[in-house]
Amino acid sequence: MHLFIINIGLYYFNKGESIYLSQYVYTSVFWLLIGYFTKIYSFNRYTKVPKIISQLFFQFSVFSLSYFAYYAFFDQDLKARQQIAFLISIYTAITIFRTLYFYGLRRYRLEGYNFRNVIVVGSNKDVRPLVEFFKKRQDFGFHYKGYFDNKEVIKPNYLGKIEDSFAYIKENNVDEIYCSISSLSQKEIIKFMDFADDNVKVLKLIPDSSELFSKMRLDYYGYVPVLSVRKLAFDNTLIKTGKRIFDIIFSLFVILFLLSWLVPLLYFLIKKESKGPVFFKQIREGVKGKPFVCYKFRSMGVNKLAHEIQATKGDLRVTKIGAFLRKSSVDELPQFINVLKGDMSVVGPRPHMLSQSEIFKRIVKKYMVRHFVKPGITGLAQVKGYRGEIEKDSDIKNRVKYDIFYIENWSFFLDMKIILKTITNAFKGEEKAY
Repeated sequence: MHLFIINIGLYYFNKGESIYLSQYVYTSVFWLLIGYFTKIYSFNRYTKVPKIISQLFFQFSVFSLSYFAYYAFFDQDLKARQQIAFLISIYTAITIFRTLYFYGLRRYRLEGYNFRNVIVVGSNKDVRPLVEFFKKRQDFGFHYKGYFDNKEVIKPNYLGKIEDSFAYIKENNVDEIYCSISSLSQKEIIKFMDFADDNVKVLKLIPDSSELFSKMRLDYYGYVPVLSVRKLAFDNTLIKTGKRIFDIIFSLFVILFLLSWLVPLLYFLIKKESKGPVFFKQIREGVKGKPFVCYKFRSMGVNKLAHEIQATKGDLRVTKIGAFLRKSSVDELPQFINVLKGDMSVVGPRPHMLSQSEIFKRIVKKYMVRHFVKPGITGLAQVKGYRGEIEKDSDIKNRVKYDIFYIENWSFFLDMKIILKTITNAFKGEEKAY
């Protein structure tokens, strides 16, 4: 359908003018080739809307460059206005088609078609959210049949002991088996893997949430399979370069159009209330644990504990102008200098003081995973309410959970969503911004 739209568009916008077969072939081949790398056709029933938008954005961006390259390569006359109109038209049509397809397919599943029968093996706190998902989101097309567990408690949707599941799967045309890792022994998991292979069933494992399981990548060294424990979007050179370019452009914009006049103003206000420097410098932990100097507008009177004790509610060290700066998050703006230098990114896990990191490493498993990427001025954990003072262990555990989710599920549109949410929160004010 995409190729049909593109080729009909080519014919329509070049009507009355010479158009060569090479242009049809070139355009179609490059659309498919780019689609292979952007994975625009890697479309699963659980694919999220932001991912679809992100795929289309990258597809359109790269295809536009390749399309205009045709005119240079074949020395064709480029009528820019006409070709831009062509690209806008086909992108609009493709976006409309994909939207209708996406939501039409969900509606189709609600009518009872295009479904997959699923069962769950095991019953614990890690399984319950998945069962609720199956029950509530019928538009994804999962027909939840029930669960198997060796516990004697009989509940709704209980189908029997784990050993009974193998016969049930065969007799009831079950498509997918979801096994809780914490409910099964290694021997039982291997048994389910062999059974799934022998009966052409899809087997999926539900990890123990307390272990913060990450994504894995399978590579082959010759014919030897090797699992990379952590698969990150930032390992992709194109994504890493694109994020860095965005950081440079965004930070330059803030420095030139905001900090250029804000620094002189705050210099006067901060100096008027208390003696000391305008900027507060603090050593924080960066990517791969490497320390760097983090900049902020000084919001406290000069004190010996500034590098050791985090600000608390009603902290007497915070000045009047400092309270406003912290409440509005304006005190963080000098960190765009860190972004420009390459120490930080606009979006990423917030950097902690070195003294805090040493404590948090002992409290939270996988804490150092957040250091696989550059720290950010704002992050997913912050917009989810986990910013500022760490009052209890659950605060840092939830912060790390969101940080790991971010680095494993990064997308350009997730960054945009976090930035917009940060800006709206700054205007509304946040409870823990003190």
